Amino acid sequence: MLETSARLLRLLSLFQAQRYWSGAELSDRLEVTARTLRRDVDKLRSLGYPVTSTAGSGGGYQLGAGASVPPLQLEDEEAVAVAVGLRTAASGTVAGIEEASVRALAKVQQVLPARLRRRITALQSFIEPLAYTGPAVNADFLALIAGACRDCEKLRFRYRARDGAASLREVEPHRLVHTGRRWYLAAWDADRNNWRTFRVDRIEQRPTTGQRFTPRKPPDGNFAAYVARSVSVGPYEYQARVIVHAPLEKVADKIAPSAGKLEAIDDHSCLLHVGASSLDWLSMYLAMIPAEFEVREPPELIGHIRALAARLQRAAG
Repeated sequence: MLETSARLLRLLSLFQAQRYWSGAELSDRLEVTARTLRRDVDKLRSLGYPVTSTAGSGGGYQLGAGASVPPLQLEDEEAVAVAVGLRTAASGTVAGIEEASVRALAKVQQVLPARLRRRITALQSFIEPLAYTGPAVNADFLALIAGACRDCEKLRFRYRARDGAASLREVEPHRLVHTGRRWYLAAWDADRNNWRTFRVDRIEQRPTTGQRFTPRKPPDGNFAAYVARSVSVGPYEYQARVIVHAPLEKVADKIAPSAGKLEAIDDHSCLLHVGASSLDWLSMYLAMIPAEFEVREPPELIGHIRALAARLQRAAG
């Protein structure tokens, strides 16, 4: 009986880590026969877990959504990650989930073993988040968009751009990217027939979902790289290409992906793409790079740096 109960918990844990499993995969993981697996699945169903199955050579099992949240089976490291994540969410950038995060954290901590509570308490004792005063995203919007990305459903929403202009957009959503301060949606814009990046906090009305679409290959090789380039270079009046005479690994921890895009040239240098609305700001930003650098373009930035260097030389004279 104890062996069966332990196996049921293991089976539930596998379903919660991956929703769909073939029958052969589950039998191998649990080291049981197909007949024993069917009996275990039936026991989960009798306990209220909505496990669906498909027959045939390629058949398998999937844990569906039930009427209530089933008990979760978490490994030690997963439990610690959940607790720390909830603490962070309580003071994060998603509006409307702070109170729910605190309640969920209290429930998680209540059922944790003493050894894990000590670890989490130690972590939280030395985590002191700064108050975030920037724009927060709507939690419902975020969940709806994530679901549309997962299910490959088109989205339609009203969007306010950087310059304040409002427009109605219809897109194929592919990925949400979080930079640490803001949430961005990488999507294929049907009207503009191209990829676009949208700040989620600028979506003004609840998006509506539409028909299914076929996923496209990500631009720039992956969506995070595309969003990084879009927000660090794309929207700015001045866009610079700068050769930094240092290995990419040395420079990467000084330049956030949302501030500039780095590409390795060789073992001793890299190429920085960076943008700004002001030549003054761009010049000072480059001056703070802890390595020698060479501006390739734009020409007006080169002239501006020369004039600024002469000013600083006179100020120091």
